[in-house]
Amino acid sequence: MSGQPNHPTLLIPGPIEFDDAVLQSMSHHSESHVGAPFVATFGETLSMLRKLFQTEDSSSQPFVISGSGTLGWDLVAANLAEPGDEVLVLHTGYFGDSFADCFETYGVQATQLKASIGSRPQLPEIEKALKEKKYKLLTVTHVDTSTGVLSELKALSEMVHRVSPDTLVIVDGVCSIGSEEIEFDKWQLDGVITASQKAIGCPAGLSISMYSGRAIKTFQARKTPPGSYFASFKNWLPIMQNYEAKKASYFATPSPQLIHALHTSLTQILSKPLAERFAAHRAASQKIKEAVTDLGLKQLASDPANQANGMTAIYLPENVKAPELLPNLLKKGVVFAGGLHKEIAAKYIRVGHMGVSVTDPKRDDIGRAIQALQNGLSEAGYQKA
Repeated sequence: MSGQPNHPTLLIPGPIEFDDAVLQSMSHHSESHVGAPFVATFGETLSMLRKLFQTEDSSSQPFVISGSGTLGWDLVAANLAEPGDEVLVLHTGYFGDSFADCFETYGVQATQLKASIGSRPQLPEIEKALKEKKYKLLTVTHVDTSTGVLSELKALSEMVHRVSPDTLVIVDGVCSIGSEEIEFDKWQLDGVITASQKAIGCPAGLSISMYSGRAIKTFQARKTPPGSYFASFKNWLPIMQNYEAKKASYFATPSPQLIHALHTSLTQILSKPLAERFAAHRAASQKIKEAVTDLGLKQLASDPANQANGMTAIYLPENVKAPELLPNLLKKGVVFAGGLHKEIAAKYIRVGHMGVSVTDPKRDDIGRAIQALQNGLSEAGYQKA
């Protein structure tokens, strides 16, 4: 049984429910961020991230910096692109718009390749775009939190390396790392950004990312300085390399308590084969999606190939309104999220199913979520046709 105070179960696409041991790690006593004990913990954390991202290439580099997942966009835009560069942003929802906006802030020319809501750009049209113009980077949102759309990475990366081999492949994995399979080395990815509070299962506040040796060389070959001070690889790269080598280093003060929590979470994740973790997320996802179908409802991502395993975005019946349904679900002890995609925000809800809500066999979060949704819809007057 959890030692946490009774509270509604948080089933949004992040932050998620946390394991007791992770939260207890946040209570670690205060310590020096350059003292040997913390440096050892930080170094081990960076090394464990290599296993989570599945990279053994010594030229790749993990980063853990205080900030939200959004900081990952700045790290990419400020360091891997320069003013005037062209980048291709694959758009599957709200976060494609935001990544493109971040690039434009740094003077980078972002072209968005958009798909209809609930879908993703297809390989032939992406290949066509790459053949028409030279792009410094291509970015793809692995799972767009606004739509629940899952993008296929392996075939995409293979195509980019074949058609435009100099283009770096950058993945926004904020809503996928820890719940979706990703193989950094085998798939020849150049950058993956994520955050602590989703499937990794740690409280919010850490921007986590991995960059290939090719990406690091791209930064080192810049003709202009990075457009950010705090997000500059010039400042952070030696810090991360030193911490991973268990050497004290300083640019800006990290959060020791969050690093301890991340260390605990990663230790738990890596205590079992990653394949088992991904299989558990697929099984929970299937259970949720079957329940949605049984209720006569539809997902934003109608094609199973486009459906994420860590979250589900569900269209509401016409007579059911999210501002009425969500508070009722809260009364039943579960927290779902409203819509985020600006074009249809009022028409759907989102449920997250990742981390301990999926992997801890002692919890029945998924079953309770389904029951609450069924009862909530019924009380709102919905009946399956």
